[in-house]
Amino acid sequence: MSSVAAGTWLRPLRKFAKTPKGYALAGLILLTLVAGLSPQGHIGVIHAGLAVATAIVLDTVIARLLGRKLVVPAGGMITGLIVADVLSDLTSGLMVMLTVAIALASKHLLKRGRKPIFNPAALGLAISLASMSTAQSWWAAMPLLSWWHVALLLIVGVVVAVRTKKAWQVLAFLGTYFVEIWLLAIVPGITVATSTAGDALRTPFVNATLFLGFFMLTDPPTTPSRVREQIGFAVLVATVSVVIFWQIGGLAYLLVGLLVGNLWTAWQARRRKSHTGMKFSSETEVVAGSP
Repeated sequence: MSSVAAGTWLRPLRKFAKTPKGYALAGLILLTLVAGLSPQGHIGVIHAGLAVATAIVLDTVIARLLGRKLVVPAGGMITGLIVADVLSDLTSGLMVMLTVAIALASKHLLKRGRKPIFNPAALGLAISLASMSTAQSWWAAMPLLSWWHVALLLIVGVVVAVRTKKAWQVLAFLGTYFVEIWLLAIVPGITVATSTAGDALRTPFVNATLFLGFFMLTDPPTTPSRVREQIGFAVLVATVSVVIFWQIGGLAYLLVGLLVGNLWTAWQARRRKSHTGMKFSSETEVVAGSP
């Protein structure tokens, strides 16, 4: 009887583990735990636990209020982990939980159909930074750890990018970003607002870029599904990020670049839907007018 019950519980878990969300969640958990072994890393792990608990509670309450079927809120857990993995361990647990709440609220309030317009974690972090001056260290990207930690980030990130079918998108983003930053660094006479262009090619900026590319740029609901549009989206996000780093600096340039890309994706989807509706309407008129 116990083996039957265990099989009943394990079957959906195994099925979920093979989904894009399953891979993303597993990858984030692994990086969080490994980064948590560093000095002061335990604080980040505690914050991650608070963030995930907050996400589970809020998504469950919202599902009940909307009369939806109760399922494990994997999307909310991913959002919570990303928020906790980006915010510095100097940030209070309460601020982490509040940022997660803002992120999840944006997911349910700012939508196109059933899909969120913006990456919830990116918008929550941007609002938190702008309104509460929360510190961001991207500690789960392991900027202060050894080379093999970065290698682990790359391996896990590539697996997630492939499983979410966003590999070309990630490659286009990273390629465009690093080429444009390199050009800023070598072209004479170009000055960057708050630091040197070369800084963006060093830790912790590189780590943050890799983390965003692998775990935030690959969010299926807020990014294009077609490869051609994925590449355009990636180039746009990278270019906006680099321009903001060049002209303004600060900490939010990657987040703002991603949010601009999300807005472009929503606009593209709306334009496509409008075009399809007009085409269907004209075809209906032709059929109706046929003898």
